[in-house]
Amino acid sequence: MLHTVISLIGMGAGFVALFARFRIGRDTRAGRVFVLFTALSAITGLFIYHHGGFGKPHVLSIATLVVLALGMWQERRGATRWQGLRVASLLYTVALFFHFIPGLTETFTRLPVGAPLFDSPDDPQLAMCVGVIAVLFVGIGIVQWRHLRRLAGRGAMPVSASLQAK
Repeated sequence: MLHTVISLIGMGAGFVALFARFRIGRDTRAGRVFVLFTALSAITGLFIYHHGGFGKPHVLSIATLVVLALGMWQERRGATRWQGLRVASLLYTVALFFHFIPGLTETFTRLPVGAPLFDSPDDPQLAMCVGVIAVLFVGIGIVQWRHLRRLAGRGAMPVSASLQAK
């Protein structure tokens, strides 16, 4: 239950950051909450063994932590360069997408109660849903990249002084 609450906070903060400025970055409160709670979600996910031993959900948790670390590194490295900031924002968007995989799996293999939409985490229809969401996130990433490139052309640097000082 705690893991689910942490995940929902992270996902919500990610959407707030994404929709507020069409990018996710640690220079906003929503961005910092997203990174923190997404990392906590991935870490707590490593200790959940509902489906046996170490498996796909654990690999996804590790991948999420790697993507977050790379995003933070790019953000810090790119504090004065747009390229690093664009890459960081895209990496954070990938981490937001990663929230959907276990979210869809755990929700729709249990709901509606008594007649879940999918039989198991390996249901082909579930894989198709994840694929559709992946395509949606690729589209978001492309639009996001173009948006940030336009901002870079105008010289509107989206990084706060607090992030540049780190």
